[in-house]
Amino acid sequence: MVRSLLQKKMCYTNFRITHLIFGVIILATIIFYSTLNSRQFDIPPLKRYSELRSNSSDKYYAAFQVANSTSRTVQQLRQEKQPSRKNCGFFTFLANGCGSSTNITNVLRKLGEATLISNESTVKVDTENDNIQRIDKVSESQQAVDEVKKMIIPTSKNVTSTAKPVPVKPVDITTEKVVKTKDIYERGHMNDPATITNICPNKGADVNLLILVTSAPTHREQRLSIRQSWGHYGIRRDISIGFVLGRTLDQRIEDQLSAENYMYSDIIRGNFIDSYRNLTLKTLSLLEWTSTNCPNATYLLKTDDDMFINVPKLLQFIESHLSYKRSIFGRLAKKWKPIRNKKSKYYVSPEQYFPPVFPPFTTGPAYLMTSDIIVELYNKSLSQTYLKLEDVYTTGIVAQLLNIHRINIKEFLNRRIAFNQCNIKKSISIHMVKTNEQYDLWKKLSDNSVQCK
Repeated sequence: MVRSLLQKKMCYTNFRITHLIFGVIILATIIFYSTLNSRQFDIPPLKRYSELRSNSSDKYYAAFQVANSTSRTVQQLRQEKQPSRKNCGFFTFLANGCGSSTNITNVLRKLGEATLISNESTVKVDTENDNIQRIDKVSESQQAVDEVKKMIIPTSKNVTSTAKPVPVKPVDITTEKVVKTKDIYERGHMNDPATITNICPNKGADVNLLILVTSAPTHREQRLSIRQSWGHYGIRRDISIGFVLGRTLDQRIEDQLSAENYMYSDIIRGNFIDSYRNLTLKTLSLLEWTSTNCPNATYLLKTDDDMFINVPKLLQFIESHLSYKRSIFGRLAKKWKPIRNKKSKYYVSPEQYFPPVFPPFTTGPAYLMTSDIIVELYNKSLSQTYLKLEDVYTTGIVAQLLNIHRINIKEFLNRRIAFNQCNIKKSISIHMVKTNEQYDLWKKLSDNSVQCK
């Protein structure tokens, strides 16, 4: 009898403990779901590559926000007015679906809208062969924007600009007409404050060497190879590196370039159609941008995206030529004659340039100029008869009119050479370098195991 009573008491005690534990679980569940009403789901704002340039990131982040103020981001979608939230208990939550359930649904719906916007803005790499582009469309798009598809990408329509609209058709200079440069050159650039701040903060007050690389809209891989090789010197406060491009009439390419610049903030877009015949306009755009946004830089190096630049060697050269003023340094070409064959790519009509010999000029792949001539060179260029040979025009014809010194420097090779370490270390510039070769030359330049005489 006693044993039976003890067993019943123990069962009753265990039953009460089980109920107590179950009650605590229910109470904790109710409290948990109630607190969801006040929870926020935030993703921190994306930071741009340009913020790494300075220890003081506030000014770069401010410029970043201004530059992308018109872009509709995930953060902005979440900050849009949401339906009013009801504070309700657990049972009301189950009955009416209010509180966190509705909020989570809205967040997912907004994120879906943002993903659609991102997917519409994501662009594919343009290739020179349309057939290959159709076949490799998906694989090439992965390389086009690295991982930009994970971000909300601004399109070219979202970028503010001080430049005039792109003309419906490119300037017609294919017939070698005699025209003044000012009549076909449209001033201005696509105004991205983050790009200006990244390349030339404080008008270039701390910049000793500004390197501007002329590139084509479809040469994304060339620009990337430079950024990952000798372009690394751009992280120094006294060196700035940017890429100068024109515009295209292909919205797909425009969006691709906007996405690329969103990542790197180092692309300068002039107000001209990017083509071979407009190379002189590209150089003028480069000079205009420098005179406006980076007037305090000490030296300007103009180069192309198929060039390898030995930056340490260039800095040594600058250090030993600080006393030089009003000068252009490079590979000097003398007594070159205009080509009068109309079938030639380099044809110059007598109406455009009548003398039988060009004035001495520095060849276009790379040349260095002192900053005291940039404004003069730009202004004088506008009043001359247009010539598509940008190096002849800028560093030859116009420089001669301004009595600017053009000095031959043998280290500016501006041609292809054997890629051995000593050749690389002794040169300032090397021409006709392919994308994959940039990395090889950079590796050889950085290798100090070989001693050169």
